[in-house]
Amino acid sequence: MIDTVTRELIRQRANYLCEYCHSPEQICSTRFTIDHIVPQSLGGSNDPDNLALCCRRCNERRYNFIAGFDPETQTIVPLFNPRQQQWSEHFIWSENAREIRGLTNIGRATCIRLDLNDTRYSETDSIRNTRGFWVQAGWHPPSNDPILNSE
Repeated sequence: MIDTVTRELIRQRANYLCEYCHSPEQICSTRFTIDHIVPQSLGGSNDPDNLALCCRRCNERRYNFIAGFDPETQTIVPLFNPRQQQWSEHFIWSENAREIRGLTNIGRATCIRLDLNDTRYSETDSIRNTRGFWVQAGWHPPSNDPILNSE
């Protein structure tokens, strides 16, 4: 069990963003969960260095996986670790800020494993559509996240 003080520490440290897809907690209908980067089922602890703020959709898709497949290199690689890696080194927003693009093998594998862009669904039934509304409202993307510039 993770105590209330630790939960708030994790939320503040993440700037109230899902540490995987960077969705803002303040505009979501449910409070985000605390994710074990190394799942407890695989020996992970409740130490704050093993905890990340995570939206429900990312948490459900991440489950207890610690690795994913990168189609570009055809290799299995570790998933993004927000305690050890910088989001901006592995991901970038598409020009319209509706999709997260993986820049590295870890970024690409994480995008696929967590289905960060709901590629299995139509545009209107996906997080991409929701992000479009967030962009229109000025709530997205987070101010320090890089965006793919148009050529």
